[in-house]
Amino acid sequence: MTFQLAACAEMLWRDKPIDWRAARLKELGFGVGLWNWPAHDLSALERTGATFTIMNGYLEGRLADKEGADILLASARETAEVGKRLGVHRLNLHGTGLGDGGIPIRQTQVVTGAMRLRARDTLNRICDLGSELGVIFTLENLNRLDHPGCPFGSTADVLELVSSVDRPELRINLDLYHTQIGEGDLIRWCEKCLPWIGEVQIADNPGRCEPGTGEINYQGVAKALKALGYAGPVGLESFAAEDAETALSAFRSAFTV
Repeated sequence: MTFQLAACAEMLWRDKPIDWRAARLKELGFGVGLWNWPAHDLSALERTGATFTIMNGYLEGRLADKEGADILLASARETAEVGKRLGVHRLNLHGTGLGDGGIPIRQTQVVTGAMRLRARDTLNRICDLGSELGVIFTLENLNRLDHPGCPFGSTADVLELVSSVDRPELRINLDLYHTQIGEGDLIRWCEKCLPWIGEVQIADNPGRCEPGTGEINYQGVAKALKALGYAGPVGLESFAAEDAETALSAFRSAFTV
């Protein structure tokens, strides 16, 4: 297979313990994505021997103000140590902390030039932390329908920030489900973001389920990514329309090109 395939454990087999899900993904040949770590039994996850590809790289904080940035850096340091324990490859960030249902804890409707400069400074501090600890952070784009008021959520904003920082400790987590809702034109966004992509995440739209359940031609996207020379991680961050193993089979089929 061209790509390194993984799936978000929180969104599949939702009636099973998280370590069971991680072990099953390993059996099926997939890496494992996680969200926040405090609710999980880390020792049980370690015992699965799974490859943990990505997890949220913070629990609280914000990019664009001093207090929020200090909170973010402290939270990212704590979380990076947990990530290193699990062997996580990438630690994911957003423009601001998210609460229940992915709604930003502090919503922002207007992003000023000063906020952009502060966000860039915060991300450089994140890169310093990544260099110190030997970890890589990613910044994920989010759509405004599911995550209203999240600053720096658009694909364009994420690309602008990551490319302006342009350090190896910071990459883009290009979530094509969010790009489809926010901008569309997925293949050209893949091309624009390509030099800075650390991971591509996917789900179909509408419904946020596996490829083939909505409007996105993911096999076409996969062929375009291959033609661009991308051979990195692709993560399924979706619910299952029917059952998890059918969803994973559809995902593997779409990204086997």
